[in-house]
Amino acid sequence: MRDLQSWLSRLEQLHPTEIELGLDRVASVAEALDVLTPARRVITVAGTNGKGSCVRTMEALLCAGDHSVGAYSSPHLLRFNERIRIDGQEVGDAQLIAAFEAVEQARGETSLTYFEFTTLAAFWLFKQADVEFALLEVGLGGRLDAVNIIDPDIAIITSVAVDHEAWLGSDREVIGREKAGILRAGKTFVCADPWPPASVIDVSGKLGCDSYFIDRQFSLISGESNSEYRLAAEPELVIGLPELHLPPASVAAAITALALAGELPGADKVCATLESLQMPGRCQPLVWKGRDLVLDVGHNPAAAKYLADWLESHPVAGRTLALVAVMADKDLDGLVAPLKSSIDHWHPALLPDNPRAAGAEQLLGELRAAGVSAEQISEPCMPVTAQLERAVGQLEDGDRLLVFGSFFTVAEVLQLTREQQDGQAGQ
Repeated sequence: MRDLQSWLSRLEQLHPTEIELGLDRVASVAEALDVLTPARRVITVAGTNGKGSCVRTMEALLCAGDHSVGAYSSPHLLRFNERIRIDGQEVGDAQLIAAFEAVEQARGETSLTYFEFTTLAAFWLFKQADVEFALLEVGLGGRLDAVNIIDPDIAIITSVAVDHEAWLGSDREVIGREKAGILRAGKTFVCADPWPPASVIDVSGKLGCDSYFIDRQFSLISGESNSEYRLAAEPELVIGLPELHLPPASVAAAITALALAGELPGADKVCATLESLQMPGRCQPLVWKGRDLVLDVGHNPAAAKYLADWLESHPVAGRTLALVAVMADKDLDGLVAPLKSSIDHWHPALLPDNPRAAGAEQLLGELRAAGVSAEQISEPCMPVTAQLERAVGQLEDGDRLLVFGSFFTVAEVLQLTREQQDGQAGQ
């Protein structure tokens, strides 16, 4: 196959299920491919929310310090290439095709899921580039995720909350133990969850990890215009930071990991890097048709709480409207509850081409069950792009529209604005 899209379409059909937790199959192919050591140093990041922001922060800081770095994250918004970056740049189609061909040859008769196959491709690309650091974001859980075939030098857990219950359970202790599966005996562990489950603390203790917990060994106090980071070390590390555009706990975990690795750039470079660092789809400002939008991929109650706090700390003169489209298996009531007092009007939207997406009856029913009045809900439900047009048409000067609920929701909005060439990043 000569084009990337043909490869991606084929990978979706290779395995009978989208997800199959377990390491035996993918580890055997990784050994054949000789990628069990994809870089000289590895940092693995697990967490319910904030792991992508943590990886992006470490990536930017390492690049600022002139280190070679490979970053692997998922899912993507618009292009698969977003998932694999080397020295801050997305890999090209030709590189990906070469990696897929290498994995295909190495796997023989072994069946791999889409995620397993593409994870191995990322490892192969990092090894080919001889990167110093590989930053690996766990796809689901931790213990049985394909990323976990690699032994990290530093393991990070950004947060532990309830999500993906069908695979991980509905209890933070059980989920925490799954995520703690990325820890390794005697290695460094950084935890950015201020209330870590006992299971995480238990695993780190039994493994004898050199553990650092937020608000204990390190902290980040975030203000309106600046923040202060502290790490209890010898000597103590204190850095005054600018206003942050990513979740402070994830940023703090990233700084801590690199400081402990001995590779944190100087304070001036840290501040300059963080001042401009943003991520697509994470409280992302967008001006479209002269109106203010905020795009966020948040899709669980913990992410909604963060969004609510962000909206409160970034007030507008007018109203805040919300366009929400979610997957049917998500906790919509838990998504709505933290945001109810921040949203003046709701625009529930549909993703008709996605079989996993919630339908109109479910969306409307759960919004009402969450206590949103009929007067605050726009009916009928429309596909995301049509609902976006309607919602933007109702915005007035000083208003804003929050678009959230899924990576798919944000991707559709980004795609539309790019296609019409009328969207521009907010300043």
